[in-house]
Amino acid sequence: MDFELAPEQQEFAKIVREFAEEVVAPRAEAMDRAEELDEAVLDQMAAMGLFGLPFPEEYGGMGADHLTLCVAVEELARVDSSVAITLEAAAGLGAMPVYRFGTEEQKQRWLRPLATGERIAAFGLTEPGGGSDAGALRTRAVRDGDDWVIDGTKAFITNAGLPRSSFVTVAAATGERPDGRPEITNVIVPTGTPGYTAARRYSKVGWHASDTRELSFEGCRVPVENTLGEQGAGLANFLRTLEEGRIAVAALATGLCQGCVDESVRYARERQAFGRPISSFQAVAFKIADMELRAHTSRLAWRQAAAKLDAGQPFGREAAIAKLHASEAAVTCAREAVQVHGGYGYMNEFPVARFYRDAKILEIGEGTSEVMRILIARSLGL
Repeated sequence: MDFELAPEQQEFAKIVREFAEEVVAPRAEAMDRAEELDEAVLDQMAAMGLFGLPFPEEYGGMGADHLTLCVAVEELARVDSSVAITLEAAAGLGAMPVYRFGTEEQKQRWLRPLATGERIAAFGLTEPGGGSDAGALRTRAVRDGDDWVIDGTKAFITNAGLPRSSFVTVAAATGERPDGRPEITNVIVPTGTPGYTAARRYSKVGWHASDTRELSFEGCRVPVENTLGEQGAGLANFLRTLEEGRIAVAALATGLCQGCVDESVRYARERQAFGRPISSFQAVAFKIADMELRAHTSRLAWRQAAAKLDAGQPFGREAAIAKLHASEAAVTCAREAVQVHGGYGYMNEFPVARFYRDAKILEIGEGTSEVMRILIARSLGL
């Protein structure tokens, strides 16, 4: 299998890389300190068509494949994971369920402004007491005439509180299955709906500029026509969405690995010790070589998974492998990049300090490392 990008994808990667270096990187530290995205960055991403990459042109998208979306995520993550996860969550978690499972009317109404980047949507699955047990939802949606009435709380939700946030797709229990587990249905809840409240931003270790909040629903009433997909198919549909998202998170982790390499090479060539650049010391050079090894193998893993997805082949096992390997590689690369920088690596004005804080969540979000190992083990019949 050839993992080289097609010429047009290589040119696209170059364009996104230039944008990342010229527009995002100079703002990254300020956005991290302010714990807020610069709207001008999102506007330029929208103008480039990044939010609509995997969606057909008829819905305002670019008609590209999943691999191309992941290329964009990786290039952004080389300089700023908060911007990269905003794109990944917007396209993969917010908009993709509408494209995959929505009616034509829902696609025209909800997907088109998401694909153009005019609006952004969120994905409401995780709950304060749920975590990896996605099926143990306590949020309830009760049918009342032509409406759903929703009550419950969602935790760690990305992109729900931005100025351009349009809606959150909520996974809610709408009944009980024969095995006693809840029947789960997905419902679109527009921003501003009475009874829907987005709490203040979490104070997080990393991803400071990424919007992450707790959401609460109290007697929140929306039309039944806002049901996304078939009633009772919510969990299966969200799990499919998460499976696709793992590839993009692996690409994000790969970008962070590569950013660690880039910054470490630059610093090691400039920093002098004992009368020569520290890059000339084998202990430092080997650390950076190992970072490059991790970035390279992570890239191969996510590209294989993306290629299988785009070819319509089963990809769940490959997605789990890519996500597990790349996320753990990112944590290691970030730690080693700080070590290469020494005391300066612990200073927030150096990008590797931010990379270090941003890396850990990659082993948790979109399925923990433990869940990835369960999935891989199951694929082996264990």
